[in-house]
Amino acid sequence: ATSPSQAISLFSGSANLNITELPNEWVRRQGADLHAYARYLSALRLRHITVQQVIVSHAKRKGSIWNNLPSRENWHFMSETLRVADEISVRLGTSVKSVTSAFRSPSYNARCPGAKPNSCHKENVALDLKFHASTWAVAKAARNIREEGKFRGGIGRYNAFTHVDTRGYNVDW
Repeated sequence: ATSPSQAISLFSGSANLNITELPNEWVRRQGADLHAYARYLSALRLRHITVQQVIVSHAKRKGSIWNNLPSRENWHFMSETLRVADEISVRLGTSVKSVTSAFRSPSYNARCPGAKPNSCHKENVALDLKFHASTWAVAKAARNIREEGKFRGGIGRYNAFTHVDTRGYNVDW
């Protein structure tokens, strides 16, 4: 087993992940995939979303059910959605404040209030985002990017966050 001090050293460098901000139990459950996923996200070279913000969005529990990272073969599905979110930041002239939700395991998704059984979060193509801007402005920027043909997907505006996904067809709510 890796001690906490050893684990921190594993995540230093380009991945910029501070595991001390993550629940110990969740970190233990992810094993070596956590380091690999952090490096994968870092390699995307996003300008306005941090590796930490994405990973924190996974490190959650509803009751006794822990969320987890997506399986390795599904990591690449999130890259397009993250790039759309990064472009929204560019258009708004502000960084992402937080990623409130990204991938959700089926059992975790079932515990999320208001989550649909067929949620795009389970497919690792959806993000719920908070920006330093109104949800109206975020949704407008996302629609402009989509209208330019840069992605096909869903845009949902809620009071506290904006949902963006790259499901392959356009839908708004």
